[in-house]
Amino acid sequence: MTGLETLELARRSAEEIAEDDLQVLGDLRTDHAGETGAVFIYKGILAVSRHEPIRRFAEEHLETEKKHLAAIEIVLPSQHRSRLLVCWRAAGWLIGAVPAFFGPKTVYRTIDAVETFVDRHYQEQIDLLETKRDYPALLALLKSCQADELHHRDEARGLAIEIERARPNMITRLWLQIVSAGSEAAVKIARAI
Repeated sequence: MTGLETLELARRSAEEIAEDDLQVLGDLRTDHAGETGAVFIYKGILAVSRHEPIRRFAEEHLETEKKHLAAIEIVLPSQHRSRLLVCWRAAGWLIGAVPAFFGPKTVYRTIDAVETFVDRHYQEQIDLLETKRDYPALLALLKSCQADELHHRDEARGLAIEIERARPNMITRLWLQIVSAGSEAAVKIARAI
């Protein structure tokens, strides 16, 4: 989906959202926090990595995440956004910068872990919206974002496998567990704050 198509879906979604639908607004708050973090993941990678293939990967995906963030900002009224955006920016930057110190396979495995979590998170929202049937434009927007995230996951996973045929080492596995647990915690916090 082009950037203009995404923004048009976002505008139509914004018109659908009921101001008193706290479930949907809470979900969108987590999406906004997550897309903010995603933008900063790629900024963190770009700040640290000098590896050209990683930099191209990060630059391409950064543009997609910026498009998602712009769309969610259209949909979610500013008064419903997380008050912890500084934290989500810092966390995202660290999630990108730390693995970039360790090289391509750690970056790719980190992106795989993050996007695996994001896929599940978006799917939960999509399932809810499919039962509600009140928000067709928002449903289409979230499905489009999810498809992009799955593309990021699959690309990262494929590149990690090309680099390293064996399982990740113990430090990488620990890092990925921290990233996954942190993502879970961030969603819970962002839903409330």
